[in-house]
Amino acid sequence: MHHPFAFLTTAQCFALATTALAAATPISDSKCTCYLTNGTEPAFYKAHRFFDFRDLTDYASSNGPDVLPSVQDTSSAPPTSSFFTSDLWTSTWQTQSWNNSKPGKLNGDATILMVNSPNNIYIQAADTHDSASPPSSTYLTLRTSRQRTFQSSSEFQAVSSAYYYLSLRMLARTTGSPGAVSAVFTYRDAKTLPEIQEADMEIVTRGPKNRVQYTNQPSYTTDGSGGGDVIARASRNATLPHGKTWSDWAVYRLDWTPKQSVWYIDGQQVASIAFQVPRDPAGIHVNSWSDGGSWSGNMSVGDQASLQIQWIEMLYNTTEKTTEKRDEDASSGDDQGCRVVCSIDEAPQVGAAAKLWGVESSQAVMPVRGGRRALLLCWVVSLVLAQTV
Repeated sequence: MHHPFAFLTTAQCFALATTALAAATPISDSKCTCYLTNGTEPAFYKAHRFFDFRDLTDYASSNGPDVLPSVQDTSSAPPTSSFFTSDLWTSTWQTQSWNNSKPGKLNGDATILMVNSPNNIYIQAADTHDSASPPSSTYLTLRTSRQRTFQSSSEFQAVSSAYYYLSLRMLARTTGSPGAVSAVFTYRDAKTLPEIQEADMEIVTRGPKNRVQYTNQPSYTTDGSGGGDVIARASRNATLPHGKTWSDWAVYRLDWTPKQSVWYIDGQQVASIAFQVPRDPAGIHVNSWSDGGSWSGNMSVGDQASLQIQWIEMLYNTTEKTTEKRDEDASSGDDQGCRVVCSIDEAPQVGAAAKLWGVESSQAVMPVRGGRRALLLCWVVSLVLAQTV
């Protein structure tokens, strides 16, 4: 049934925001038709996914598999457990086995062959003396280790390259030796450097333990002969809040929106970049690596570092059509599709959703002139209210 548009008055907005803030209640994802984030750049998303690695004891080992000594065995290694061949993993993620070699040389300014391996991605049992908070029985580990003739590294990426704006969060930490990089980023490949689109977070273990690097790539230019200039506007170097270091567990968050990329740690905004924000659909990559180059630095032979993850949570839109209920019409820009507005920020626990407002029957919804913009304004009002309560 078609409804005439109606204005949302200031009084209505105030009442709606107050009600939403006070009455956010747990709800099944199947009943949510869109999700609204908090923060300085609130946005609507159509799909929600949660990947929990905290209680996978059936797949866990204490220290992970031994590092493989040869390049061939490293690149051709099988998955470390059946978890990585299950639909829980393969429906969204795929492990990588590529290396950084090119005909007659290595990529960029690398000084060591880097080989990604499924053998370096595994479920690890938590140390009983670990100070992890909240407690976790297991976590996902991505390892990079320096061998005599090569660097054994790890990466997994999304099966889809059709993510079109997202809010990605993960509870993670980085441990180990200098000379490694832990990274989480969106990525759209291109034939030339200026056309690459990427919003990334990187922890560089050769640097200060309280610093994290954020960038909308590319962050440099090239003149074709290996030279070029740094683009200062593309990057921010931020300090972890609350006196933490990157070896402490913290919730890292990236909000990739049409206007800017915004990054948070433990709910506190630490960086935002509007310059060359990615504008086209992209994939998602997570890795732990080193190549002996100027960015990662050189890791000593026998040393290693790890990116450890307890969980990953995503809100996103996509340009991809799917038969999955959770992703159905995730690319829709129709305001009528936002009948039940939910939040993961107001949920009682991570991985869950809370209903902010709305009803399931589309016939019961009164459209608002301005659509999502008006609802977004109401959400901003609710955030202001939260600060004054």
